[in-house]
Amino acid sequence: MEETFYIDSVLCTGRPADGSQRLPRELRTYDLLDRLGIPYVRLDHTAAYTIEACHDIGRRLGIDICKNLFLCNAQKTRFYLLMMPGEKKFRTAVLSKEIGSARLSFAPEEYMEKYLDITPGSVSVLGLMNDHERQVRLLIDEEAIDGHAYIGCHPCVNTSSLRIRTADILEKFLPYVEHPYTVVKL
Repeated sequence: MEETFYIDSVLCTGRPADGSQRLPRELRTYDLLDRLGIPYVRLDHTAAYTIEACHDIGRRLGIDICKNLFLCNAQKTRFYLLMMPGEKKFRTAVLSKEIGSARLSFAPEEYMEKYLDITPGSVSVLGLMNDHERQVRLLIDEEAIDGHAYIGCHPCVNTSSLRIRTADILEKFLPYVEHPYTVVKL
């Protein structure tokens, strides 16, 4: 019997009233967004591990959910977080050529946890708040932000999704966490 994917029927503004059942990494995310004065709309749901599972979530939030990929070079010495439109196909060779890094692949889970304090299925631009050593380079496909007033992302867990103004991510969040970004054309 297939498990039903649950999406809460209520869109919430701000953090959960009761944080007792939430992971500390999620609560730290809300703390930072609140401290930076970044408003967001939150939607709780069953764990979403793929972009396909996020389609209905995106419709409920009125946005296109970004696909977030955690990548590395062959030597596992350079790490990248790629934000791109959810429906767009990822072509490793195109990105490798554009950023001058040969043999990109998906980074092992232990690096995701080490640098971003997140687990597979929860990859998000908000995880950069945990990269205190600035080991992860943010790459954003131009189509993910051009003409999009909002970005959809997880608050470092994949049981909630947020709608945040694109400008707030680019102009408030990223400067605060000291992570510049590179716009790429995939």
